[in-house]
Amino acid sequence: MVDHARRSPRIALFAVTEAGRRAAAEVAPALGAHVHPLDELPDLWPRLDAAVFFLATGATVRLVAPLLEDKRADPGVVCVDEARRFAVALAGGHEGGANALAERVGALLGAQPVITTASDATATTGVHDLAVALDAVVDGDAAAAGRALLDGTAVVENPLAFPLPPTPGRQQNHLADVREPHRVVVTDRLVGGVTRVVPPTLVVGIGAARGVPAAAVSAALRRIETEHGVDLRAVRAYASVDLKADEAGILAAIAPAELRTYPAEVLAEVAVPNPSEVVRAEVGTASVAEAAALHAAAELGGGAPVELVVEKIKGANVTVAAARIRPRGRLAIVGLGPGAADLRVPRAGTELRRASVVVGLDQYVEQIRHLLRPGTEVHASGLGDEEQRAADAVALAAKGRAVALIGSGDAGVYAMASPALQQAGADIEVVGVPGVTAALAAAALLGAPLGHDHVLISLSDLHTPWPVIERRVAAAADADLVTCFYNPRSRDRHWQLGAALDAFRAHRPPTTPVGAVRQAGRPGQRVWTAPLVEFDAAEVDMLTTVVVGSSATRMVAGRMVTPRGYRWS
Repeated sequence: MVDHARRSPRIALFAVTEAGRRAAAEVAPALGAHVHPLDELPDLWPRLDAAVFFLATGATVRLVAPLLEDKRADPGVVCVDEARRFAVALAGGHEGGANALAERVGALLGAQPVITTASDATATTGVHDLAVALDAVVDGDAAAAGRALLDGTAVVENPLAFPLPPTPGRQQNHLADVREPHRVVVTDRLVGGVTRVVPPTLVVGIGAARGVPAAAVSAALRRIETEHGVDLRAVRAYASVDLKADEAGILAAIAPAELRTYPAEVLAEVAVPNPSEVVRAEVGTASVAEAAALHAAAELGGGAPVELVVEKIKGANVTVAAARIRPRGRLAIVGLGPGAADLRVPRAGTELRRASVVVGLDQYVEQIRHLLRPGTEVHASGLGDEEQRAADAVALAAKGRAVALIGSGDAGVYAMASPALQQAGADIEVVGVPGVTAALAAAALLGAPLGHDHVLISLSDLHTPWPVIERRVAAAADADLVTCFYNPRSRDRHWQLGAALDAFRAHRPPTTPVGAVRQAGRPGQRVWTAPLVEFDAAEVDMLTTVVVGSSATRMVAGRMVTPRGYRWS
């Protein structure tokens, strides 16, 4: 059996007090974990990937110290205090995944993660940060590589040109000809004498006769490594023709990985270097191993280029082949929310640290500059340059860089996602990070104005002609929809909001609540409401979001509420 599948981590939770048990029960579902009594710890320890203790750090240290043997194999240990203030990565920060787990537990409980490993404390990119960014495994002396990266003496070799986060060592897109103080190589190939970061780039296709033994399949798979120098830990998936979906020998050899299967007519359309008429007559396609590898790689790659790196290997009643999903440039489109740090989603910070280049409006860049890793390249520009920022971000990603394009609120709502994705091709991997958009931030401060059907309308005529906006406003007013106005008023566009409110006054009662929020979640925040008949558009500027209620919207205890319409209410 060839066992290199990536699986979910096994995590155990330990608590002795009622408060600890409540906290453990709260995080257990999200972690896929269970709460255990302390006397089960010694028996569970060898089978765990991580353990979370809801105890004092001193007590946790005394419990785990006798069990610790090797930092490369020990479970990661996280300790959460009784008051849920801190989630401490106590041991196995990198190798055991305790740093990442502390971040995750902290987010679930609202606790502050405490991480003291050098690369994390200094915000530099360590070898395990590279592994996490690429969903990779690390082979070699990770500790020495981490020290060399931290000292800036490592050389990072990236022959496949993965979009990497900024690294403190030198980078080069080829294998070094001479021995460096410490070489970190990002590759799916076997390379000796270095620390390797092995990303999941490969798809292995398997063809076999009925009844093939698992040992024969395993032997053929090992030849991918021994004869072609390709690391089986880089395998992302296995594939075959659907006639082999229940082939016991194949399933046993690749367990616990799953087998992706495809109809023979689909595989018959894949061009391969080694077709076989014998195979075509038998199963309906001239290739199984090569065709399945290439087709599955193309499917999993989502538009990334693929290549056959190991042509068909013939074993005992089995054939195998391997295809590689080539890396692409990466574009993360990140919504920062309304401005307050605690309203920014955690994934935004993750993507900002993942990027080697950040592109954004200058004032938004300043909001998040402290989150960037040392060495991050920043492209900041002023108001009015939105289309150029989008074009720059796409162009940088197309060159193979890891780019974060940032904007306020949600990047997909009147923001940067649309102009960027209009230009981004399949040669770019795109990741979207949602943010709290202005409508939601304003609604939370006003009460519950969006409790029933609603619509968002931008009053800016920079990209949409005013007659079109006017028709949309009239339709929303006539449909009795709660309406949230973005870009309501500026120095040069001072009359449009008044005209829009007049359209609503023709369809709504004069007492209809209108709410406004300026600088939601930022210094200088202001929240106010007024009846539609009295609302003064002159108080509004471009930093304000305006919400016009429907005919059902009411003021309840000073809060703007649109009833949902449930029968029980």
